[in-house]
Amino acid sequence: MSMITDLAGTHEGTRGRRAEVVMTQRMVAMVLLGIGVLVLACGGGRREGPTEHPPAVRARLAPVVRVTQAPRLEIVGTVVAERNVAVSSRVMAMVTAVHVQTGATVRAGESLIEIDPQTARGQESQARGALAAAEAGLVLAERNFERFKALATRQAAADLEVDMARMQYEQATGAVEQAKGAVEAASSVARESSVVAPFAGRIAARLVEVGDLAAPGRPLVMIESSRGRRLLINVPESSAATAVLAIGLAVPVRIDSLPSLGELAGRVVEVTPGADPVTHAFAVKIELPGDGLATGLAGRALMPGAPRPMLVAPAGACHSQGGMTFVAIRDAAGLARRRIVTTGVTLPGGLEILSGLTGAETLLVDLPTLPADGAPVEEVR
Repeated sequence: MSMITDLAGTHEGTRGRRAEVVMTQRMVAMVLLGIGVLVLACGGGRREGPTEHPPAVRARLAPVVRVTQAPRLEIVGTVVAERNVAVSSRVMAMVTAVHVQTGATVRAGESLIEIDPQTARGQESQARGALAAAEAGLVLAERNFERFKALATRQAAADLEVDMARMQYEQATGAVEQAKGAVEAASSVARESSVVAPFAGRIAARLVEVGDLAAPGRPLVMIESSRGRRLLINVPESSAATAVLAIGLAVPVRIDSLPSLGELAGRVVEVTPGADPVTHAFAVKIELPGDGLATGLAGRALMPGAPRPMLVAPAGACHSQGGMTFVAIRDAAGLARRRIVTTGVTLPGGLEILSGLTGAETLLVDLPTLPADGAPVEEVR
């Protein structure tokens, strides 16, 4: 009896699941029907007709030019003085006086900083005392040597005694020379208690104050020459392969903050033989005309490169929008089409196009803004 009851229950469950499946299918069909009705309602008022183009645009046309040219590489640099040194002293003592300020003009040999001379003078006195002792020893050794030579002539002294006297005399002579060198070194250090300008120029930086400790090798002031200016640039290794880096090469230079100067006639005076291992760039110094430029100004050197084939588009055909460069071309149907391009160096005839064009396109030139894509083009002659 229980078995019959179980079978009946199983049969009822199967019928329930079938009913659920049928209900789900009906709901899916109703949803699809509703979507179809919405689509028909939205598109019911649309009428097929001819495609409308944007308003026509009038523009001058110019082709993309394929040329072989030596471009000028624009490399940013900094104006520096012809001579720029850090003045220091070999004396280790306290700074007692500073006679100059930053920006002051100084003459060659002019006193800049005074350092306490007591330590250096003490070392000089010690060296002179050692010299006096060495000279006294030399006098004694010389007399002793002369005595033994006189005794040797009368067969009253052995050869060994004469040789020993000669050795002592030569040692005393060497000690005197060594003491003289020590005196000269100490005197030289003592003279550096007054730090002087090595050449005429301007104080670029004052690095100590009264009471600071001067030490050998520590810069005290920075001096730059008042005459002679150069543009220091770093030519990347990727550009050095095409740039002509040679001493005496004429290079036009522009100063960013002084556009009224135009292009200055620069000349390459120094080129490092190898690239810097950190920046992978070659340091190049370009001599600039005149002495009136302030150091630290930004400048641009227009280095000549090696001739190579390139595509050139008129500068008036390029438009910058959102960090990208666009051009407008006229297609075979006479409609305007936008293209994204990548530009290279600036040339006298326009801009180098690195990518985005094949060289067979006709460009729309001198438009204030980019035309709408698909607009009919009317040529202006």
